Amino acid sequence: MATRKRPGENGRRDGTPSKHKPPRADGPGHVAALILARGGSKGIPLKNIKMLAGVPLLGWVLRAAVDSKKFSSVWVSTDHDEIEKVARACGAQVHRRSPEVSKDSSSSLDTIQEFCRLNPEVDFVCHIQATSPCLHPFHLTEALEMITEQGYDSVFAVVRRHHFRWQEVNKACELPSPAATVHAHVWAAGSTGETLNVPRCLPPLAGELTRPLNLDPLNRPRRQDWDGELCENGSFYFSTRHCIMNEGLLQGGKVAYYEMKAEYSVDIDVDIDWPVAEQRVLRYGYFGEANPEVVRLMFCNVSGCLTEGRIYLSKSGEQMVSVNTRDTAGIRMLQRENTEVVLLTSALDSVGRSLADRVAEVTGCQVVEVGAEPLKELKPMVEAKKLGWKDVAFMGCDMPDVGCLNLAGLSAVPHDAPSVAINAAKYICRSGGGAGAVREFAEHILLQKEKAKARRRSTDSV
Repeated sequence: MATRKRPGENGRRDGTPSKHKPPRADGPGHVAALILARGGSKGIPLKNIKMLAGVPLLGWVLRAAVDSKKFSSVWVSTDHDEIEKVARACGAQVHRRSPEVSKDSSSSLDTIQEFCRLNPEVDFVCHIQATSPCLHPFHLTEALEMITEQGYDSVFAVVRRHHFRWQEVNKACELPSPAATVHAHVWAAGSTGETLNVPRCLPPLAGELTRPLNLDPLNRPRRQDWDGELCENGSFYFSTRHCIMNEGLLQGGKVAYYEMKAEYSVDIDVDIDWPVAEQRVLRYGYFGEANPEVVRLMFCNVSGCLTEGRIYLSKSGEQMVSVNTRDTAGIRMLQRENTEVVLLTSALDSVGRSLADRVAEVTGCQVVEVGAEPLKELKPMVEAKKLGWKDVAFMGCDMPDVGCLNLAGLSAVPHDAPSVAINAAKYICRSGGGAGAVREFAEHILLQKEKAKARRRSTDSV
């Protein structure tokens, strides 16, 4: 991806140059990724582990950090037990922050400095914000290269905005009415003497009119004629230990920015941001190292995924299961896109052979019986089809499925699956087993395929 990288210069708070020389003789030294995830979010309670597009919010940036393979260690700093559990399940180490840096008034810098004091081996810190779920590994890789190869001391993420900004004025205004207006001249710069009707403010102080901060109203530029402005998007901040501990800065020494595209610049502060962020993440988020474009095979458990896991018995003793038509429609969607769907039953559950045959007839899928360790039996099937596990999607619902959930390129569980399966899956459905979860995962697979195709078209056109 083409990004714009432009250096800037910064120094100490008193304006004197930084004397920091980072330890780069044999590489950058110990580079730690650090995500701050306090439990006391005021805007959205426990925001950092709230589910976003099937994944805890914290999980999106942790996945990007871990898969970048550029960090000596990946950490979550928290004061909350549930956040710690999610962090460890996502492969992170945990820094249990002290009460002194867990207050509403505590700054990010306070917490990062405490982390550095407790981890003296760390030379560089990449502070990644959990509220930026569209972060990808290549963003972190390219930004770190600016430190390791170009010699910068700190690098932070920005996005280009085309917003016209105006000076804020006194808000103590009466509601406008025909009698509550006064005549005011347009500001002096370029004024034509034209008068405007404006609401009367209390008190009507001189100089209370707004003014433009970054444009000339007489020469408003078109978007294509204006480069816009660079704004921090909060995704990440790389900084040296020296800048953090000795200068009290996250942006100090020799500073540069890393520009991210607008589609990846998502920030979540309040509830109203959530549904918009979810749609952005589904289209632009990072779902793992697999290439979804080549997914050719999907394994799906019958009990707990395609059905709700219950067996109905008639008076005569006949077994019955309920299959949701939304789920069968989702299977057909995958089949039309040349993705083979294989349904799995287990010798450990009560779905009998005759019942499995009936499910196969309804769905048009092959049904395979697996034992207590499905991975052992499915590996030969994948190899026989000359596929890798990156080409496989897997939908499971319990502990025996964990190995397949971890290995598959795309994996999912219904939202009512036990935590051991949820922690292993890359996607957690909003729907339960037998209630549309298979359809939801099918749509997710197809969306990822479209994203991969769009990226390939974009790359080919460059």
